[in-house]
Amino acid sequence: MKRIFLLPFLMIGFCMQAQDVDSIMANLSEQKDYRVQATFKSPRLVLLQTNETQKSKNLAFWVGHRFGDIGGEFGGSHTLYGLDVASDLYLGFDYGITDALTVGIGRSKFNETYNGLVKYRLLWQDDEAMPISVTLFGQSSWITREARSNNEFSKEGDRISHFFQAIIARKFSPGVSLMVNPGYLIRPEAQRQDFQDSDNLFALGVGGRFKILKRISIIADYTFINGLSRPDDLQTEYYNPFGVGVEIETGGHVFALNFQNSQYITANNFIPNTTKSWSDGGVRFGFMISRNFSLAPKSERNQY
Repeated sequence: MKRIFLLPFLMIGFCMQAQDVDSIMANLSEQKDYRVQATFKSPRLVLLQTNETQKSKNLAFWVGHRFGDIGGEFGGSHTLYGLDVASDLYLGFDYGITDALTVGIGRSKFNETYNGLVKYRLLWQDDEAMPISVTLFGQSSWITREARSNNEFSKEGDRISHFFQAIIARKFSPGVSLMVNPGYLIRPEAQRQDFQDSDNLFALGVGGRFKILKRISIIADYTFINGLSRPDDLQTEYYNPFGVGVEIETGGHVFALNFQNSQYITANNFIPNTTKSWSDGGVRFGFMISRNFSLAPKSERNQY
């Protein structure tokens, strides 16, 4: 009888314990992730890299194109305002090892250049304590075209350059994101077009994204090179790369239509070799499109 009498109280105690467990689990599930998402919609802006990395087990296929001069001596109607000419073409793959770590490979038409890249998200902007995002970027490039003279590339290392950059970004509102990208290019003497130019170059990039419609944004970036470590009295006239474009989100695609004065797509090429100016018709049309694929098992894809 005593056991029967105690049974209701045991049942009540068990239910209370179960409610406590449910309450704890509910509190855990309600813990918010204060990290700011989608500072930029793409890992690339016009010319510069953004702070964004690939999500874990996601693979992005990139296609980029730069046409010829719209105006000036080499543009106009006889080249269909540059559309008959391709100054650079880029094909590449970026893969997210983790949400914070991306590796990639690619190939550019200019100099038949192959590149390998690494991006690591060091800091992530959140609504509680961290006002900015910081991503580290490194890229090595290898020129594979034949030498134009017997002594152009006297050793294999003359074909290789390295670029390192810190990408400091902040999302100020759902429609406005800005970034500052200090970087340093290391290249051998054999890759200089002007023998008086510096082997290694500092670069300071700035960029922004300004949302105008639900899936359409204006993007722009500018890279300071002249006036930093580059001499002022060079025989070749170089210009700071500047690009502006429209970014369109279409499901699994991010499509950017751009105008820029740089003939080339990757940083190892456009930072040292931009010889066109917006003021003399050197602006050119280009685009960059990516297609994202999830390589995670189906059971894990819902979290991406």
